[in-house]
Amino acid sequence: MSRLAIDHEYLLSTLDALLQIPSPTGYTDPIVRHVSAELERLGLGIELTRRGAIRAIRPGKRESGARAIVSHLDTLGAQVKYLKDNGRLEVVPIGHWSARFAEGARATVFAEEGGYRGTILPLKASGHTFNDEVDKLPVGWEHVEFRIDALARNKEDIERLGIEIGDIIAIDPQTEFLDNGFIVSRHLDNKAGVAVMLAALKAMQDEAVETPVDIHWLFTIAEEVGVGASSVLTHNVASMITVDNGTTAPGQNSDEFGVTIGMADQTGPFDYHLAKKLATLCQENEIRYQKDIFRYYRSDSASAIEAGADVRTALITFGVDASHGYERIHTHALRSLAELITAYAVSPVMIKRDFKETSGVKGFTRQPIDEAAQKLSPAVKDEALSK
Repeated sequence: MSRLAIDHEYLLSTLDALLQIPSPTGYTDPIVRHVSAELERLGLGIELTRRGAIRAIRPGKRESGARAIVSHLDTLGAQVKYLKDNGRLEVVPIGHWSARFAEGARATVFAEEGGYRGTILPLKASGHTFNDEVDKLPVGWEHVEFRIDALARNKEDIERLGIEIGDIIAIDPQTEFLDNGFIVSRHLDNKAGVAVMLAALKAMQDEAVETPVDIHWLFTIAEEVGVGASSVLTHNVASMITVDNGTTAPGQNSDEFGVTIGMADQTGPFDYHLAKKLATLCQENEIRYQKDIFRYYRSDSASAIEAGADVRTALITFGVDASHGYERIHTHALRSLAELITAYAVSPVMIKRDFKETSGVKGFTRQPIDEAAQKLSPAVKDEALSK
């Protein structure tokens, strides 16, 4: 067994700290600084792209054929669309999430001089005024508005506050850590993935383990709007594992316990050989796992491939109930993911051809093409065919 022990308290305290830092796409500088400081505290040097994606490399025995682990720092949020004459704000979403989950949310709008608290409310919010008309109001971003907790009775008042069109709105996470291991919060996608990566890195640093190749720890800042890992990979990375959320909705095989390995998303299948290796590592290290396919889902892996990166990609997830809403996960999944990352990082490189960006067919991978029945013994084959 090659998995390492995970510091459970560190994992949870790290997640708690991350959830307290607002980071909707477009407003990620504070969390980039926080995670950069933690990576340096754990002993790694960091590099930031111009916009703030983080790369921290933990050296292995060789640079070529490096492995990358990636999560995203940005979350869902909203943005000021229009200053309304009634002193409230028209808003549009950042990322893809339903206004159904925005109604009643406490939030902060970040103006030039600082933040103002407020609430996203339906246009008809007063029960004593509108009675059952409140329930008849359609669901949609055009049917909600942001009420500012400051003197704002008209458009001129809003302008005096310094709030402008385009200002970013961060939604409160409303986090609860329960004694039974469940965690309920907004933005577990993907603060939980970031916490998992940092916990795995801490375990590797504590044990001073050696890896066969460099491990690139990557943290992106615009995954929720589809940009993701499009500009943070270097050419010596051969494979990349994305850590993100799975979905435990009806019709899905994801679970709030153990690792859920994504086999495909809306952009197509993940790498056959890398996904198979991850499943094998789970079996060898007694890590509970299941597989799933996501139809309305994309991740940092998709953005990297679409940007032209020739890397093997895989997706490992923690099962989330009510994804992109008021989400729920369990600590068992987080610990399982961190264990799998450590097992993968120290595992030997099986496809040595991947040390080079291109080469001949020698050493190229193989996938099974014969019928499974051909590999059975004659007796077992006859029994199988008779059923």
